[in-house]
Amino acid sequence: MNGGFFDILWDTLLSTVLDVAPIVVVLAFFQLVVLRRRLPHARRMVVGFIFVLAGLALFLIGLEEALFPIGETMARQLTAPDMVGAGGVEGEIHWQNYMLVYAFAAAIGFATTIAEPSLMAIAVKAEEVSGGAVKSWGLRVAVAVGVALGVSIGCFRIVTGTPLPWYIIAAYAIVIIQTFRSSKTIIPLAYDSGGVTTSTVTVPVVAALGLGLAASIPGRSPLIDGFGLIAFASVFPIMTVLGYSIASSQISRLRQAGGSRRV
Repeated sequence: MNGGFFDILWDTLLSTVLDVAPIVVVLAFFQLVVLRRRLPHARRMVVGFIFVLAGLALFLIGLEEALFPIGETMARQLTAPDMVGAGGVEGEIHWQNYMLVYAFAAAIGFATTIAEPSLMAIAVKAEEVSGGAVKSWGLRVAVAVGVALGVSIGCFRIVTGTPLPWYIIAAYAIVIIQTFRSSKTIIPLAYDSGGVTTSTVTVPVVAALGLGLAASIPGRSPLIDGFGLIAFASVFPIMTVLGYSIASSQISRLRQAGGSRRV
């Protein structure tokens, strides 16, 4: 068992080195050839690079050994006959029977997004640059709510088998409308917030959930229906952040109007 683990670890390390090597080559080329400057703190960078390789390798092993199996197992368990109930025409699927699946999708989408390192980084920088006008925790919650809604609706799409483009087109139509009504200062941050959700923690769990759900429901194809949840996890956070900004502006105007009336 230990030998098997170390074999997997060694293979993953080699694969990670090959994947990261082009980044190192590009950075070294521009630093040494284009800028013609020595690397500052070279020893510290080498140590950090080793930690990055080890961390990526262990993370990839964790995905294969834990996160992907957990997502697929939960999807199979939640769609088991004793959970969704029986009845009706054989092979007929009732979307109402999968409420636990939608609830689990929303919960796991919210939890993974709150724990997303890239979102934490964006939120902290947004609070620093805005001078506290944009709260780090508030931004993370708004994005997490968007992912929760998106993943839950994406699971509904898998269960019902309805076409993916309908949802994506409708969602981006709403985003476009919100964009014209939102403050210019929040629009770039909202669009970036949608992008950072598709990162190290959220993607593996959400992808495993979609594939497991599509494989567990009769008549659904993992290749056709299993993918697409990441698109929902990208667009819905934009909607919630823009919606949060619009709602905050409206509330602020109402308070100002109420204060002026009292004066």
